[in-house]
Amino acid sequence: MPAAQVYGKSFIITGAASGIGRQLATGLAQQGARLLLADLNIETLQAAFSESDDLVLRQMDVTSEADWAELVETAVKAFGQLDYCVNNAGVIRPGFLLDSTPEHIRYHMEVNALGVMYGTHFAAKLMARQGHGHIINMASLASIAPVQGLSLYSGSKFAVRGFSLAAGYELEDKGVHVSLLSPDLVHTNMLDVQLQYPEESALSFSGGAQPLTVEEVEQAFYQVLRQKPREYCLPASHGWLAKIGSAFPGLGAKIGKIVKKQGLNRIKKRYQKR
Repeated sequence: MPAAQVYGKSFIITGAASGIGRQLATGLAQQGARLLLADLNIETLQAAFSESDDLVLRQMDVTSEADWAELVETAVKAFGQLDYCVNNAGVIRPGFLLDSTPEHIRYHMEVNALGVMYGTHFAAKLMARQGHGHIINMASLASIAPVQGLSLYSGSKFAVRGFSLAAGYELEDKGVHVSLLSPDLVHTNMLDVQLQYPEESALSFSGGAQPLTVEEVEQAFYQVLRQKPREYCLPASHGWLAKIGSAFPGLGAKIGKIVKKQGLNRIKKRYQKR
């Protein structure tokens, strides 16, 4: 994305201390964007970025209504307005449903779903008053096709997808755009977590020959900024496969059993031999 299109624009990015969030923040900072970066792990965030007039760091819990209200207020005080809100913070804890606990359920739903809903709510309130703004919610292909072994994660991301699409319909006449960015497996810390649970995470590794890089997600992110789509899947071909699998649950279940073996083989060959 040309620098002129983000230069001077204001962003909130959650989960900015690592992975996709850190990559997006680094690229935007280099292009002259004004950034309010937030993460629960403030030490890692401070180690990655230095504060300035155009780059503000805040520790925050995305599941906290009060933290969100304060974060949006901080953006207004620092930059005068909020052009973009990137709800990127997310968690994963693989596990079959019968091995899960109520705490596991709450963990996924509060961070992945409630955090995005709060962020969208508070950003949209401000953006509607401004008459413009763009909210980008990070989802996943697991928000489109249910993934066995990741049912809690998938369920929380399904909530993100349904909420974001509905919110986008409501906000479009207010000048506020809501986009979903849904990548396949990405080489981040979340991939490392999934490798600790190969049986549960096998379907995640059944797709492309290699996981996506954060740089590839960053390029898709710039496409989203330009095009303002309701949903952007990466890669697009996997997005269509996910939608077909979701549209025909019986077929998806059969395909899942087949490709699970493929995912397990890839984990063993690519990662467990190291």
